[in-house]
Amino acid sequence: MRTKGAVTPTNLPHLDRDLTDLHSHLVPGVDDGSATLEEAQEALARFREAGVVRVVATPHLEGSLTHDPSALAARLAEVDAAWARLREAPGLPPGEVTLLRGHEVLLDVPDPCLEDPRLRLAGTPFVLVEWPLVHVPPETTRVLSRLVEEGWRPVVAHPERYRGLDPDLTLVGEWRGVGAYLQGNYGSLLGLYGREARRRACLLLERGWLDLLASDFHGRPGLSPQVDEARGLFREWGALEAFSLLGRVNPGRILEGEAPLPVPPLSSPTPSWWERLARKWKRRGKEPECT
Repeated sequence: MRTKGAVTPTNLPHLDRDLTDLHSHLVPGVDDGSATLEEAQEALARFREAGVVRVVATPHLEGSLTHDPSALAARLAEVDAAWARLREAPGLPPGEVTLLRGHEVLLDVPDPCLEDPRLRLAGTPFVLVEWPLVHVPPETTRVLSRLVEEGWRPVVAHPERYRGLDPDLTLVGEWRGVGAYLQGNYGSLLGLYGREARRRACLLLERGWLDLLASDFHGRPGLSPQVDEARGLFREWGALEAFSLLGRVNPGRILEGEAPLPVPPLSSPTPSWWERLARKWKRRGKEPECT
């Protein structure tokens, strides 16, 4: 779907525009994301204002449903109907936005069946996955390795946010070692999920372990996908090329079924004490809006 209306923004530097967001919850009324069609449309408008031209809507789906054909069919039918309402709605947001679909698959079982292309990111071999209760269960490396052996390319959503990780993120390194990719949240870099999530996100950037960034935007009124704010951080760090790789090039490659390019390590993106204090006051009263 391409929306029609105003002219594409021209006030963004080249490396800042034409972004692709692979993780959002905008299909109305099917999960804890946008509750109504109007909220989803407003969210798409905010994406476009931030220079995002492709958005993949990824409703939550339990992997265990894939072992129950009737339950899976009912869930996908629910999402299909809401997806059709979103695509066919009049009065779409200004500017051009391509809206695609996938799911954020909860690995509540170690062996989900991912044959249905609707479960994967725009039907590619890449599949966005998350761990239950934002906590790392046992045998995660083995689970990801099995998915890779079956021909899928797992993209682990927001690895910086999971409880139960070791401080040095050795386990996250193991995930990468078996062929999984890592998607960080823009909001994590801004401290919206707490100090530890921000420390981990910065550490992943310092090591060059993040393959892409995404919003995990739940499309709630009055909130933003945090793209502009994160762009400002990378501009301060003098790292807009890395921002482009994480927010434009690599997500675009995934939608073409191609592996992300390596992202060079960023040297010490962690802000100073004064920068953290300034941002704390700037964000005062704001709370993270995604789960």
